[in-house]
This record gives sequence, structure tokens and C-alpha cells, in this order.
Amino acid sequence: MQKTALITGITGQDGSYLAELLLEKGYKVFGMVRRSSSENFDRIEHLRDKVELRQGDLLDQLSLINLIDETQPDEIYNLAAQSFVPTSWTKPLLTGDFTALGVTRMLEAVRYVNRKIRFYQASSSEMFGKVLEVPQSEVTPFYPRSPYGVAKVYGHFITVNYRESYDMFAVSGILFNHESPRRGKEFVTRKVTDGVARIKLGLANELRMGNLDAKRDWGFAGDYVEAMWHMLQQNEPDDYVIATGETHTVKELVRVAFEHVGLDWEKYVVLDERFLRPAEVDLLVGDPSKAQKKLGWKPKVSFEELVRMMVDGDLKALQDNPKR
Repeated sequence: MQKTALITGITGQDGSYLAELLLEKGYKVFGMVRRSSSENFDRIEHLRDKVELRQGDLLDQLSLINLIDETQPDEIYNLAAQSFVPTSWTKPLLTGDFTALGVTRMLEAVRYVNRKIRFYQASSSEMFGKVLEVPQSEVTPFYPRSPYGVAKVYGHFITVNYRESYDMFAVSGILFNHESPRRGKEFVTRKVTDGVARIKLGLANELRMGNLDAKRDWGFAGDYVEAMWHMLQQNEPDDYVIATGETHTVKELVRVAFEHVGLDWEKYVVLDERFLRPAEVDLLVGDPSKAQKKLGWKPKVSFEELVRMMVDGDLKALQDNPKR
């Protein structure tokens, strides 16, 4: 029988890649979107005739109950959140409402409509924050360093709580940084690759950056959504760290991006204190051994391949539309 999936946050980077994956696997795919005059469907425009979009809101419990009752999904992937870390300092209450309490509303809606629905929660490596061990695994204590990280910790543990309290198949994927050409420009990887493309094409002459020494574990979003799907196909629900196991500095990201277009990054990068965080997360690197062993999952795209892919994507987009 054909499976049905509901994706919240389908218009985002992960939602678009996940929708593609599930469609390839023969799923009927519903996507939840908020009623908004400024909703951006660019990432899923090529899927509009293949997925069914339905209105729902993580701030509105009844809308979630009605949505789940209407679509009757076998699987729910809860990817929607206020997911930009710097914004969580300027909008901490909104971040908590979407990213923390929104998870509770989704789980409560599942419990009310049908506890047999399999539920995936998008947890984050930002929960580790000021890391207490390197690398970080499923048993590493959390020490979040932003309102976003704090909200994600709540979302993570409420998922565990519903799993243990109501015998629900609810899992969390603790995903480390995952990027792609579909990443929003507010994220550092896309800021860099878009900036490099603009400089290469003569549309800009500098790239302003914050902390170049911060270290991250960067992978390709297209690889990571496969891990999400695998988690919901297991016999027993469990939580998994999804990462490459490699760490790279922002400076390496910048260097690889500029080298790809034949430029010396030191001639164009300007350090700007406005882009420093109030509390920085200095080192994140995941231990994906559990996912490799139990899910059979491994990343396919390397860090260098990812950066070059993103630069090429921005070059093409700017050449097609220089005013964007």
C-alpha cells in the first residue's frame, strides 16, 4: 500500500529534499504551510504538481489536529521551526513558541488523532552548544548557547517524553550542520558562497564576516534527509546523531569557496564585529557511528564537494538573474 507522509516546513531546505526523496519512494506527500502573504515556494516550485499543500500553524493546536485528521499520514516529519540562530536572540519568545512548544502541539495532535503515526523531530547540534566532550554523540550532555539551542533541547526531550509516556513511535534526529544550494542566505555557508559568486562576477568587492575560527561539522542536506527516512523505518524508535564526523573552520569554508573561483580570500574578506554572536559555539563535531551501524547511513558528499556545489549554484543563479 502507498504510504502517506506529512512534512512541516516543506518549503525549507530540508523539506524540499525530503519531499523529493519520499516522492521517489512512492509516497503521497502532504506539506504543511502557514497562511502568509510572503510564503516562499521557490525550493518546491518544481514539486508543486506532485505534493499537496495544506494550511497549518505550529502556534495553533486545532489547525494541527485538523490537518493530521484530514491527511491521515503514516509518517510525520516535523521540520518547521524558527531555525536561524542569531534571530533567536532578537525574538526569543517567538523562537520558544515555534521551536519548543510547537513540537508539543504536534505531538499532542498526533496523540489525539492517531498514536500509531510515526513521528520525526528535527533536533539540532546547537543543543550541544558549549560542548562537554568531543565528538558529540547521543549520550553527550546538552549545554545550549542560544535561545534557539534551548528551544531545541525542549523539543528533543518532549519527543522522548511522549515516546516513553504514550508508547508512540517518536524519534529525534540530532542533525549537525547540513547545507546545500537551497540554504537560506542568512546562514554562514550560503552567505559565503553567494558572496564569493558576487565578487567573482564583479557584483561585490568584499565579504564581511564574523568569527572565522568557529568549527562546524558540515554535510549535504540531500544526504541527511535519507537518515530521517531511515529512522522511521526501524523496528524500534530511537534517537540518532547525523553528522560527517569531520570538523572544519569557517576560515576553511571561505578558503575553499574562493579557491574554487581562483581568488585569494584574504584580499576580499573583512572582519566585522556586528556578526559576532553574544555567546559563540566554538566547536561542533558529531559522532555518527550509531547511525552508521544501526541505520546503515553514511554521508556521500564531502565538505569540499559541498562548498563547490554551492558556489556553482550561486554563480548560475546570479548569471541568470544578476539583480537577485
